[in-house]
Amino acid sequence: MLGGRLCDTPLELGQKLSEDQGGNPVDRRRYQRLVGKLIYLSHSRLDIATAVSMVSQFMHAPKSSHLEAVMRILRYSKVSPAKGLYFSKHGHLSVEAFTDADWVGSVTDKRSTSEYYTFVGGNLFTWRSKKQNVVTRSSAEAEFRAMA
Repeated sequence: MLGGRLCDTPLELGQKLSEDQGGNPVDRRRYQRLVGKLIYLSHSRLDIATAVSMVSQFMHAPKSSHLEAVMRILRYSKVSPAKGLYFSKHGHLSVEAFTDADWVGSVTDKRSTSEYYTFVGGNLFTWRSKKQNVVTRSSAEAEFRAMA
């Protein structure tokens, strides 16, 4: 990866990964080791968290297209080594929370992903993303479930 080409984003714009995606099967153990290290890195690098969440769904049967997505995340991480969590003093301890959902974000099972972020004193404190338990019929319903 030292001499490889670099990229500006962890995933291609609008890229959707699925189990049915073409490509040859790859070494599962190698894929799991790479994604496991990226999961650990994503605890302090929110810019790759969504991309790592997407590629971690295929740990049981990865294909070459999934491995290409992992390699793209690694190339992006090489470009932006200084990105990560930064805590600064803002002089207040107000609590702010934000939530979002992507409607039918998963190509495989048509379920949406809910996300939330909590800030304390202007600094990111907690975050989470999770697939919703049911398939929603509209983006409004997906957003409502995310808030709930």
